[in-house]
Amino acid sequence: MEKIVIIGAGLIGATLAFQLARSGRAVTVVEAGLPAAAASGRSFGWINASFALSEAHFALRVAGMAAHERLARAVPGHHRASGCLWWEETGAAFAATADRLDAAGYPVERLTRAGVLAREPALKTPPEEALFFPSEGWVDPAALTRALLAASGARVLAGVSARILVANGRASGVETPLGPIMADQVVIAAGLGAPALLAPLGLNLPMLHRPGLMLRTAPVALRLAHILAAPEQEIRQDNAGRLLAPAAAFHQSDEGGNLADPLGQAEAAMARIGGLLGLSGLWAERVVQAERPVPGDGLPVVGAVPGVAGLWLSVMHSGVTLAAIAAEGLAGEMAGQGVLPELAPFQPARLLQSA
Repeated sequence: MEKIVIIGAGLIGATLAFQLARSGRAVTVVEAGLPAAAASGRSFGWINASFALSEAHFALRVAGMAAHERLARAVPGHHRASGCLWWEETGAAFAATADRLDAAGYPVERLTRAGVLAREPALKTPPEEALFFPSEGWVDPAALTRALLAASGARVLAGVSARILVANGRASGVETPLGPIMADQVVIAAGLGAPALLAPLGLNLPMLHRPGLMLRTAPVALRLAHILAAPEQEIRQDNAGRLLAPAAAFHQSDEGGNLADPLGQAEAAMARIGGLLGLSGLWAERVVQAERPVPGDGLPVVGAVPGVAGLWLSVMHSGVTLAAIAAEGLAGEMAGQGVLPELAPFQPARLLQSA
C-alpha cells in the first residue's frame, strides 16, 4: 500500500487526506499545532465564485463549488447552501459585476429593494438593489476539518513538527521528534508554514502579509436566511444563532489593513452589523486574529514541487472554497492521472524560486 505523509491538518490537508485514504492510500497527517487551529479555524467559511482575481481563478472557484457538493454527499451534514445576498458595490460597478457573472453563466438574480426584503426580512437598512447568488453557501471549516480527518481514517500526529527527508532527489518521508516517518510521497499543506519547510530544500515560496480579524457574537434572536455581503460588512449566521463577520469589508481582497486596534475594529464592526440588522448592544464574544496563507501573486499553489520527485504543494487563500477541488485534483495528479485543467494555471513552478 502506498504511504503518504501530509504536513498540515487544516482544511486543505484534511480534505486531501480524505480523498487519498478513500482511494486506498495509507495516510499520515503531521501537524505542528492542533487540527484547524490556524487559518481554517479562523475563517468566515464562505464558498463562492462571485469573487475572483482572473478568469482562470473564477473557473477554479466554480469547479471548487461543484467539488464541495460532491464532498457534501460523501461527508454529509456540514455544507449549508444558504445563498448570498450581495451589494458590496453600487452603480456602474454593481452593473458590471452582474453582467460579468451573468455572461459567465454564474447563477445570479437581480433584486429590487422589495425583492431583498422578501428574501431577508431581518434587514433594517436594505439596499435599493442587490444580487442573489443561490448556489453559494458556507461551512464551519474547523468542524469540517475534524469530520474529514475522522472519516479518512488517517493517522493524525498533532503537536509534531516535521522536516522533509530527501534521498536521491526524491521525497522519502519526514523527520519528526518522534522519529522518521517514511513515505512514498509527501504533501505540504501547511499554509504559512510552507516556506520554512521548503527553504532547507533550496526553494523559496513568497507569501503575502495578509492579517485578518474574525468576529463572533453570542447567539441572537433573529435568523438570517443568507450570507450578507454589504459594502460596509459581510455577515453570516451559524447553526447556533451566532453572527460571524470579518472586521473588514471585501475581506477576500483585503490588503491587510491596520490591526493595531483589534478591539476598536471589533466594536466598529458590531455597530455596523447592529445598524444593518436593527440590533442594539451587539458585542463580539470572540475576536480572533489570523494570518491568511496567501501566495506571493495572490493565487493558489497546487501541484508538484519541481526538482524533488514525490513532493507536492497545496497552499492558498480562499482555502474553504478551493479545498475540495484542490484535493480531487492533487489526488489524481499524485496517482499519475495528469493535471486537472482547472489547476493547470496554478502549478508551483510558476512561483517557486531558488533560495
